[in-house]
Amino acid sequence: MADNTNGAAAPEQNQAQLNLQRIYVKDVSFEAPGAPQIFQQQGQPNVELNLAQRVAPIGTDVYEVVLSVTATCRVEDKTAYLAEVQQAGIFGLSGFDAQGRDAVLATYCPNVLFPYARQVISELVQNGGFPPFFLQPINFDALYAEQMRRRAESGAPQGANA
Repeated sequence: MADNTNGAAAPEQNQAQLNLQRIYVKDVSFEAPGAPQIFQQQGQPNVELNLAQRVAPIGTDVYEVVLSVTATCRVEDKTAYLAEVQQAGIFGLSGFDAQGRDAVLATYCPNVLFPYARQVISELVQNGGFPPFFLQPINFDALYAEQMRRRAESGAPQGANA
């Protein structure tokens, strides 16, 4: 008789587990310092996007990940708007080694949070009276790989915080 396990191993107690406990907006800001004159301004808008990420342990195997997204739009030398959101999530991680945990916190978690941040930024800009602004997808895996490459070149430990 054939073995019927289909290559699946029995679950181990130390198997890596990840659970999303909560997603929330930690901080949000919108400014239109040149309004209403900026609405008559002619010229090509230039949008600058800044991303930042912060990870903080808040309990045993529980982490808060905060993804900060700031979009600054300028027309010529005047700021049309500045939209910022700090989108946060609470993630439970257990059974990961340090390198695996760091990779999940730096790639998977911001990938989960980014669509929420993108929605908030889009609504802020549109509610501010400006044409819709849609953030393009971001490859957090590539950003993390680049960060690890830079650390390796500088000789910093792989698990160190940036």
